Amino acid sequence: MTEEMTEEATEEGMDSDMDPAANLVGPGCEDYAAEVPEGDGSVQGMALLPVADAAAANPILTTLTSAVSGGVNPDVDLVDTLNGDEFTVFAPTDEAFAKLDEATLEALSTDADLLSGILTYHVVPGQLTPDEVAGTHPTANGAELTVEGEGDEITVGDNGAAVVCGGVVTENATVYMIDTVLEVPAAE
Repeated sequence: MTEEMTEEATEEGMDSDMDPAANLVGPGCEDYAAEVPEGDGSVQGMALLPVADAAAANPILTTLTSAVSGGVNPDVDLVDTLNGDEFTVFAPTDEAFAKLDEATLEALSTDADLLSGILTYHVVPGQLTPDEVAGTHPTANGAELTVEGEGDEITVGDNGAAVVCGGVVTENATVYMIDTVLEVPAAE
């Protein structure tokens, strides 16, 4: 094999191994790819950014982005934390936040501990691929989170949040966009 052929084979292998869309799961991935086919908010674009920046570029995660960056509550800013280590993030979509009632939204805007607790319950240290995500995992807030199912039928937490599109790789995290904001279990 010539050096040129070896380089070509290596580049082809890297392309397939590093394709950020290769391991996506969830029934909404095709719709998401059609809605955001290119740019920083696309699956390929998110792969080049740290997770908080990738979420900020994603047009269906605007409420989450506001929540983690001080927009919902000025006393809660988790951007540096999220961008600073490896995580698996269960990211509620804008539609998920729209399901919350006005009283809950008001509480989140005034109670920094409540908002931080909810947000960090959506974050698991370490990156879990779609074939590793099922199971019970400790979250960044200390509570355990259970993920069940596989492929297009993955649910998260006690309230059965469904993965819309998951396995989205960012520079430092794996993201699973979900259709419901997770309920943090009561402390025992």
